[in-house]
Amino acid sequence: MMRNKILQALLLWLVCSVNTYAANPQKQVTPIDQIAAVVNDDVITHHELDDRMSIVVRQLQKQGTPLPPLEALEKQMLERMIIDMLQTQFAKETGVRVDDMQLDKTLQRIAQENKFSSLAEFRAKLEQDGVNFKKFREEIRSEIIATRLREREVDSKLVISDSEIENYLATQAKQTDKGEEYQLAHILVLVPEQASADKIQTSHQRAEHALEQLRNGAEFAQIAAEFSDAKDALQGGSLGWRPADRIPALFLDALQKMHSGETSQILRSPNGFHILKLVERRSKGIPQVVTQTHARHILIKTSELVPENEAKNRLLEIKQRIETGADFAEQAKRYSEDGSAAQSGDLGWISPGDMVPEFEDAMNDLQDGHVSGAVQSGFGWHLIQVLERRNADVSVEQKRQQARNAIRTFKSDEAYQDWLRQLRDRAYVEYRLDDQNN
Repeated sequence: MMRNKILQALLLWLVCSVNTYAANPQKQVTPIDQIAAVVNDDVITHHELDDRMSIVVRQLQKQGTPLPPLEALEKQMLERMIIDMLQTQFAKETGVRVDDMQLDKTLQRIAQENKFSSLAEFRAKLEQDGVNFKKFREEIRSEIIATRLREREVDSKLVISDSEIENYLATQAKQTDKGEEYQLAHILVLVPEQASADKIQTSHQRAEHALEQLRNGAEFAQIAAEFSDAKDALQGGSLGWRPADRIPALFLDALQKMHSGETSQILRSPNGFHILKLVERRSKGIPQVVTQTHARHILIKTSELVPENEAKNRLLEIKQRIETGADFAEQAKRYSEDGSAAQSGDLGWISPGDMVPEFEDAMNDLQDGHVSGAVQSGFGWHLIQVLERRNADVSVEQKRQQARNAIRTFKSDEAYQDWLRQLRDRAYVEYRLDDQNN
């Protein structure tokens, strides 16, 4: 693949050379696009990096965020492009795909969420703002693929023990601010797995340098864009609003001593060094009643051996049998590749937030007794049947489920960072950017 891309660039250069000399033999030849980084068998070109840089610079300027030094921002952007490319390569190797129909549905939802009446209107607005819609479309495809990879490679493998839940509930019972929500931003300086003492010290010094600039009055968003290794760095490190029960104890202990607008000291976690900013806090009314859905499903997983189209077709065949009189429970027992198959696909009573968004959205659109079409998530393709619904008081079991979800959230974040780091460590990456800047 890398060879093909380089040959294409050379061919383009040769064509330009012939045309240039034909028009004006004295005119200098236009140089070919340079390589910023080699990533396994592919490359990131300087032109691709410049395109991403221009988009990010426009975003930061639109947000009113002072620009970090362009050289530092360029290195941050290149590293993110490398991680994105590695995930795309892994997705191709393991059969994760997003077809155009699914992509268009996602784009339509994004347009609706941004108050546009149609996808065409949304596209016109993006192009008016100087955004190449085709590239934007492919970036959204990459984001969906990354989400599905995370669900399959990380979230589906998380194990949460009863003792973790008990410890979490005991800790929550002692907290006086469990009804609080925090609006946060953060900076993360990663420490590589099995890092040497020198590498850990270098990372700590980098975090200290970032904190020093913040203490001297620098904008948090600017420093996040320059120093943070987190995926949200170029959005100013914003974590949005988070309830106290969805915040790791390490962070919560620091936040309880902070006022709005303050920045924490450097915090050490297994992933690296963190700096938190408490943007704002507010009281949160905890609902006492939730609408629960009793549902069952059939799951056909995708894998290296079972591509998405094959998994979907198998599921549609099952749906057709159900529509012609086959029993859903029996089909689930026989064909579902989920742990619920032994219970005829029964998932029990589901509360809001228990399932991944694609599953929950499709389930919420169903009437009682109805069966969905093929629903895709990071785990594969689902058929969903809603059996009944109820309004339920928040019970002990519900609190346990909320605790499970909270633990899953921050364990998932840590596990995902570990997975990305391992993906990066296994890859062959050669930087060319520094050579070209010298």
